[in-house]
Amino acid sequence: MTAQVNRRNFLRGALSTTAVLLAAQSRGLSFGPPPLGFDNDRHFAPVKVSRDRIIREVVGLRPYRDEGFVVGAQRAGNKLIVHNYGHGGAGITLSWGTAALAVDLARDFQGARTTSSAFSAGRERLHPHFAVLGAGVSGLSTARLLQRRFGNAGAVVTIYTKDLPPETTSNIAGGFWSPTSLFDREVASAKFIEQFRTAARISNRAFQLLAGTEYGVRWMDTFELNRNEDSMQRELPGGNDLYPNQKFHRDASHYFGFPFVREYSTMLIEPQTYLNALLRDFYIAGGKIVVKEFRSREEVMRLAERVVFNCTGLGARALFNDQKLEPVRGQLEILLPQPEIDYCYLSSGYMFPRHDGIILGGTFDHGDWSLQPNPEQANGILESHTEIMKALSRG
Repeated sequence: MTAQVNRRNFLRGALSTTAVLLAAQSRGLSFGPPPLGFDNDRHFAPVKVSRDRIIREVVGLRPYRDEGFVVGAQRAGNKLIVHNYGHGGAGITLSWGTAALAVDLARDFQGARTTSSAFSAGRERLHPHFAVLGAGVSGLSTARLLQRRFGNAGAVVTIYTKDLPPETTSNIAGGFWSPTSLFDREVASAKFIEQFRTAARISNRAFQLLAGTEYGVRWMDTFELNRNEDSMQRELPGGNDLYPNQKFHRDASHYFGFPFVREYSTMLIEPQTYLNALLRDFYIAGGKIVVKEFRSREEVMRLAERVVFNCTGLGARALFNDQKLEPVRGQLEILLPQPEIDYCYLSSGYMFPRHDGIILGGTFDHGDWSLQPNPEQANGILESHTEIMKALSRG
């Protein structure tokens, strides 16, 4: 009996102590140095950068607009065309945010009228019918939000697309959550910047709720490698508050040979796993797919659906005559997977450790439509990451 009472008292005391510690940590208080023997240094397993470990090279074209992405609606005859494209290098990152903004634009527009047998008196019931052009990450995210918001109203969502995963441009993306390389701050309007920040926050929250193996989303320690201290003062893309666990390091011998390093946490998305999961969810919710390539706006106007979402990415340049849209070519060298690599880093290039391989990248070629790997760029990518790993080994 005494042992049971003591155990009860011990548990009460432990819980009380834990509550005090958590409350203190939330206020930024500290209870002194870590206990003796606690290693406060981060261990970095080295990335094995070598040409003989390359398993594939891929090239993708980012749909870039210096003014920023387009989320807007226009009436055309009896249709509402809702645009959601031009995300540059942040297609996956902003997908849920811009999809939410786009779907909001169609909220008050009536869908197609069809007679329902449930209304025997001949009354009509509204059944929203939506068309989504494109099955990349923007198209799939938009389609899923339409199903969520209008599913109870009997919504029918059909995706019209030339390509399906794994053949979309989104499948080639690095999958690192950070809304970068999508607009020019000297050109973008204040209205766009506000829209951008809203989209980033919506999307960040949405991905947090998908973290886990099912959707291929996980939190990763990330290290931004800088040569000068001023670089550490700039705001992170979308807002500093979207990146928890921020720390600053000034120890080149331990942090990749760079004198100024900013550490933070963000999410890494595995495109193959993630896009397949979205496509599965779309089918389960009753979605339809039509494999079709549109060559003109007139073909789009012949669709039966009265609300059409344009998520064609770079294809919107020709289909909707957006001449401000241009390709930004990116080349990736993908090495054999290394399960022990549990961090990302960003420098002149970047390294993301995914289950399907170690992603090495860092090229941004504006106006280049070529999908062929460039041997000189491949050499440059490998050399830059080799130097970073040499510095790590010297530390």
